Amino acid sequence: MRVIHVSAECYPMAKAGGLADVVGALPKYQNKMGLQAFVVMPMHRTSYLIHHHWDTVYKGSFSFGNQTIDFTVIKEKANELGFELYCVDINGLLDRTQIYGYDDDDERYLAFQIAVLEWILHSQMPDLIHVHDHHAGLIPFMMQHCFTYKQLSSLRTILTIHNAQYQGCMDWSKAKLLPAYDEWKSGLLEWNHQINSLACALKCVNKVNTVSKNYMLELMNHANGLEHLFQNERNKCTGILNGIDYQVWNPEHDESIQTQYDSSSQEFGKLENKKQLCFQFGFDENLPLFIFIGRLVFEKSADLLAATIETAFEKFGKEFNFLVLGNGESKIESTLTSIHEKCFGYYHSKFEFNEQLSHQMYAGADFLFMPSRVEPCGLNQLYAMRYGTIPMVRNTGGLKDTVIDVEQENGYGITFENVSIDEMVLSIKRALELYKNSPMVNLLRKKMMTINTSWEKRTADYTELYDSVI
Repeated sequence: MRVIHVSAECYPMAKAGGLADVVGALPKYQNKMGLQAFVVMPMHRTSYLIHHHWDTVYKGSFSFGNQTIDFTVIKEKANELGFELYCVDINGLLDRTQIYGYDDDDERYLAFQIAVLEWILHSQMPDLIHVHDHHAGLIPFMMQHCFTYKQLSSLRTILTIHNAQYQGCMDWSKAKLLPAYDEWKSGLLEWNHQINSLACALKCVNKVNTVSKNYMLELMNHANGLEHLFQNERNKCTGILNGIDYQVWNPEHDESIQTQYDSSSQEFGKLENKKQLCFQFGFDENLPLFIFIGRLVFEKSADLLAATIETAFEKFGKEFNFLVLGNGESKIESTLTSIHEKCFGYYHSKFEFNEQLSHQMYAGADFLFMPSRVEPCGLNQLYAMRYGTIPMVRNTGGLKDTVIDVEQENGYGITFENVSIDEMVLSIKRALELYKNSPMVNLLRKKMMTINTSWEKRTADYTELYDSVI
């Protein structure tokens, strides 16, 4: 089976969040299982692009409103990722340093999708096209109803929704940029009087999956306006939990961390990594170390993070350390900066994307704090568990599917129900009490590190999904 993954992100070429980690791992493990899986994405101008060698495999053009767009498809020459990686270059549109955040993102990703279809039409046909999130959501519609691509209408399509909060909504004036299509089918493009790329994909694809079972259930009632559509299309929907790449996330062989370790040597290994991390940030290594890693946005409850940390220090004294790594909304970054002086010596924040530091934090921390309002799957809690760091999570989305509270049978984490400063502070109190019981903490670490959360386990679920539509 030949499968094309179409995505805006793919680690390590370009990453803004968990989407990149999934698209950078799933095809590799699919190839190991005998599928022919590869990835096509925009040619973002990143360090990976600059420091690797590429072959030009296709050049083409297409009409885009009243202009003609030229594009080039390049392929990473060494195939070092375990799958073939292709990038679409459109001069002035896709060759930018950031993945998102431009005023013309609608035009950029619409042009990307059309270029992908042009390339597929004039190259070897796949058996299935797997689109990820709204950035590739109009591809199934164009395959079926744009006259130029009718030849592709028999190909099967899968949509994976990594986050339904972002839907690729556009004004109807952008419809003129689409290739000519059967206007009787324009209702497939529409939701709430706009072109809605995610809604369109949901209507047009053969099957839909979200990145956890619980998140799919949640979308039936909380989907940023698409609730009725998810209810109507529920028969084509399923949930497949994400995995993590054990070749990248493995404390036994991780070159990013101070001391390698496994479940049998975790007590010594984590202590050595904690010493290094605490020395780097001026913390007392004898105190429990909490970390937050992620985007500093409302969905992650990052707007409450500073107040939670400050309140916990006021209630429990300077009995713990807290380290924040991430970037996002400037207002949230400002609130996190504002508590530095008051919490000096026990709190630090770094507003950046730093893959190496994140590995060091998972290895050296005692607790990962993850109080998300919305978390379709979440990978951070899986990374933390792999490194023996106890997750503290809100019971939502994939967090509910992957973390069992320590007070339940076979539990190993700390969970809470509501997004509030009081409940978040209470979870810190529970963690502080747990930390005093060293034998229990070591037992929980060993238990977490032996849970199989690898992509090898999840890939079979995707194969079964593919087989159901081929």
